[in-house]
Amino acid sequence: MQKVSIKTGKVLFQWDSTGHVPYSQSEQPLPASASTPWDWFHVNAIKVSTDGTFLIDARDTWTTHDASPRTGTIIWQLGGKDSSFKLEAAQGQVLNDAGDIFAWQHDLEAHGGGVYTVFDNESAGAANTGTGATSELGYSRAATIKLSLRNHTATLLASDDQPEGLIAPSQGNAQLLKGGGLFVGWGALPYFSEFSSSGQLEFNAELPAGVNTYRAYRLPWSPGAPRR
Repeated sequence: MQKVSIKTGKVLFQWDSTGHVPYSQSEQPLPASASTPWDWFHVNAIKVSTDGTFLIDARDTWTTHDASPRTGTIIWQLGGKDSSFKLEAAQGQVLNDAGDIFAWQHDLEAHGGGVYTVFDNESAGAANTGTGATSELGYSRAATIKLSLRNHTATLLASDDQPEGLIAPSQGNAQLLKGGGLFVGWGALPYFSEFSSSGQLEFNAELPAGVNTYRAYRLPWSPGAPRR
């Protein structure tokens, strides 16, 4: 990942996964052939957190890395084989069969107060892994997580499950709305949904066959006025 000056084109900061994360943390199976590239890390989201650090999300290690914007040093890791947190599920919530909150995830977002949302794919599909690898939760979901740096715990507070019980092998996002609801784009699945703060499905739409979204958002819109 790089931070680049738009004005000058100068690279102000650069972070390389191979300098900070061991290859052994990957969940991506090795290719059958040595001539096939191994997508061991797969960055799919980089965000500036509420405290100014960089959230670097790696799908193929099932991990979000919180990195220093000055040195690139990893401050903590959420998920994967070397999580900085003990993973827990609040009452009524469940971890996946691997004992993780998420797997093959996208779009981890920080909202302040230790609260994060993430799109939990739970599968990478045969096209991505060659094996149809899954963590066997059996469906995709949008997860709301609370981190405690003091207690080193990550708690799954809530999950908004794919309404049809389907699994998205790629893409997807979760947008936190005013009032605490979530707007969810289901990635490779041709759906987008809105959930209330209590987890009730309020809206669900299906796109035409063959259409999907990397991410979907609910945004303000005003009808245009004709030019005079």
